[in-house]
Amino acid sequence: MADAELYLGLISGTSADAIDAALVRFQGDLPHCIAAAATPYPAALRQRILDLALARREASFDCIGELDVEIGHAFASAAEALIEQHGIDRAELRAIGSHGQTLWHRPLGAHPFTLQLGDPNVIAERLRVTTVADFRRRDIAAGGQGAPLAPAFHAACLASSSETRAVLNLGGIANLTLLTPGERVRGFDTGPASGLMDAWCHEHTGAAFDHDGALAAQGHVDPELLSRCLSDPYFGRPAPKSTGRETFHLHWLRAQLRGHESVADVQATLLALTVHSVAAALQRECAGATRVVACGGGVHNGQLMSALGTALAPVVLETTAQHGIDPDYVEAIAFAWLARETLAGRPGSRPEVTGARGPRVLGAIFPA
Repeated sequence: MADAELYLGLISGTSADAIDAALVRFQGDLPHCIAAAATPYPAALRQRILDLALARREASFDCIGELDVEIGHAFASAAEALIEQHGIDRAELRAIGSHGQTLWHRPLGAHPFTLQLGDPNVIAERLRVTTVADFRRRDIAAGGQGAPLAPAFHAACLASSSETRAVLNLGGIANLTLLTPGERVRGFDTGPASGLMDAWCHEHTGAAFDHDGALAAQGHVDPELLSRCLSDPYFGRPAPKSTGRETFHLHWLRAQLRGHESVADVQATLLALTVHSVAAALQRECAGATRVVACGGGVHNGQLMSALGTALAPVVLETTAQHGIDPDYVEAIAFAWLARETLAGRPGSRPEVTGARGPRVLGAIFPA
């Protein structure tokens, strides 16, 4: 495969607020993001996604099938907008890597599965560019969790030969990638991050998220509520492990409440839940880490980053911006990278991260 090839990565995360698109040029094996943008979902489409994902609407074949195609068109539109805005010739694009929109993730049970919507046939047909998608299910078929998948990318682009680092993704769910020189990469989901905070904030204020942690800053951490939340079995489960809104949702939160808590105190406690679960996981799994490199939407929550900095000290907390990667688009860049790995016939998963029986080439290829 020639150097300096151009790929495009697409993903919408747990919060389902926008489709992240990144144009990535590879010089050798190193990615260089030349352009990126977040395209918000139309409000009605996002509401239907969340209603299904949060079981507020009964699923049907018609509902899921139509949503799959509609999300596919939304992803195609986001890709087209970025390409046209930057004057890219589509013929120059080697491939698109599309994660899609996770609707449900059940890696445990008799028949584990994960479901991402956003029909890649639609993307390939509209853009006439080879599209790689359905990245998670092969790993699950091999006995893995199917998540997280970004650690292989983190290891390729953010590891250091001279210090132990952790990459912390603060999306709807928080996950850690552990990068120790001379050792295999490890990674897992630590628990909720922005997803629960966003949902609580939206329900009580109408705002899509808690801007800069302002609502949390008005409240105080409720120690008893925090203790009840942290008693969830997920936090004590050993890696490999992954989770999502199927476990950490508003119904789960309400089961922890006693009815007297203020809105701001609950928000402050949810922020503390993220901080405590991340810090405890890092101390338990990688006590030798000297630097945590953060990415994801949570890096814009000043209250969260400040609390994390205090809890992790003396470990240095910074963002991927200090390493030349926009923290808002790390995952979109990662799926461009994963598409490249797939086309090259190289494994995109790490069994020590997902628990699969071995490394696997991920994704299905939909030709232009």
